[in-house]
Amino acid sequence: MQPFEMSESVKAEIWARRQRGETYAGISAAVGASGQTIYTVIKEWGGIPPRPRRRAARTLTETDREEISRGVAAQASFAAIGRRLQRPTSTISREVGRHGGRQQYRAAAADRAAWHRARRPKRCRLAQQPRLRAVVAAALARDWSPQQIAAWLRRHYPDNPEMHVSHETIYRSLFVQARGVLKRALVQHLRRGRTLRRPRHRSALTHTRIADLVSIRERPAEAADRAVPGHWEGDLIRGAGHSHIATLVERHSRFVLLVRTPEVDAPSVSRALARHIRQLPPQLRRSLTWDRGAEMAAHRHFTVATNVQVYFCEPQSPWQRGSNENTNGLLRQYFPHGTDLRPFSQAHLNRIAARLNTRPRKTLDYDTPADRLAAAVASTA
Repeated sequence: MQPFEMSESVKAEIWARRQRGETYAGISAAVGASGQTIYTVIKEWGGIPPRPRRRAARTLTETDREEISRGVAAQASFAAIGRRLQRPTSTISREVGRHGGRQQYRAAAADRAAWHRARRPKRCRLAQQPRLRAVVAAALARDWSPQQIAAWLRRHYPDNPEMHVSHETIYRSLFVQARGVLKRALVQHLRRGRTLRRPRHRSALTHTRIADLVSIRERPAEAADRAVPGHWEGDLIRGAGHSHIATLVERHSRFVLLVRTPEVDAPSVSRALARHIRQLPPQLRRSLTWDRGAEMAAHRHFTVATNVQVYFCEPQSPWQRGSNENTNGLLRQYFPHGTDLRPFSQAHLNRIAARLNTRPRKTLDYDTPADRLAAAVASTA
């Protein structure tokens, strides 16, 4: 079965199964089409389920056309057919004339032709507004997400609706290349850098026994409610060749620090983190929350060196370090899975962190982490 031979109901089932996370093989077995055909259907729309098409209430239905076909076969007049369908005579006349006349009119063929002809693709807002398109493309090139761009436009052009666009329109313009609006190369600036939008899956986490750990349940309330700056979340992101980078995220502002870690034994990680934490002003050194990875087994030495208490998440509870988990996802835009992280210098990591820290964030009401942290430090100085 080829994509053009599929009915709308089969395509709808493909999209429904894909959104539930089924594999191409599973979808293929369910609908009776090859995996390549399934992929072709999905790729045409960039992985974004198309909006279902609906007939307008005023249009002729397939049942109406069957009645017209029977009336034509019985040599009934257009007026008589119209009276049975409660339609104007002119509607029946145009319908029959448009699809071959009395001699060639067939209900099924007429309905297929009308359904195809009803497609009148409307140019999206980005295609209609060159200035808006240029601003969106420039922001994407700076690694802003479509959601960040959409919110920034609303804030900076509150009285100019022509400069507003939804994040969904931006995604569709990137992934559905048939629109021909935004260059395909801009996709690489998205967080994941994928050519298709995919359902998300979460993997289970493992944990290690660490001596003298302090549970996150003992962490101060001011850290839990993000009331004051200085409480951090940390983790390692992993690359090829057993390479790693340490990531630190300040909970109040979502400000990011990246730390080069050539070695990932516990003493080396403790020393590398301590060097960076000691550079911070005292009001930004309150606590650090980590998972149960063995790289933080030397947490007591870290606390002695920085006076920063380390708290550990409960096993398999990544949501307890939600800001850090989200930031690690953002960083995969710059360090895709399988990248060797060893060649990146600390200066390069600082530049990547600066990009994230000057990017507006939805969770901050589209302030940037740098601005939010600066304001918090000024208020507590």
